[in-house]
Amino acid sequence: MSAEPGPMDFTFTAPIGLTIKGEVWSCVEVPGSVELFGTGKSVRVTGTVDDEAIAGALMPTGSGGHMISISAALRKRLRKGVGDEVSVHLTERVT
Repeated sequence: MSAEPGPMDFTFTAPIGLTIKGEVWSCVEVPGSVELFGTGKSVRVTGTVDDEAIAGALMPTGSGGHMISISAALRKRLRKGVGDEVSVHLTERVT
């Protein structure tokens, strides 16, 4: 568990696209995130999505987990869209 800020090494693969309030958002759900971080609140992290650097907040999904937003600019660099799988590697918990 990474309940405190610091280095971490957590990798997973998931599709882009998460249904929130009846709409599909271009996000990736982090599996087991509440257990991993010890909280259901927002957590700042750094890492990579398909080897592209990311830094930002994991936001609560509203259903007991966390999600990473995959911006249009990042999707364009990755040449991926909603429904495509990405590999996520979280390397540091910032907060």
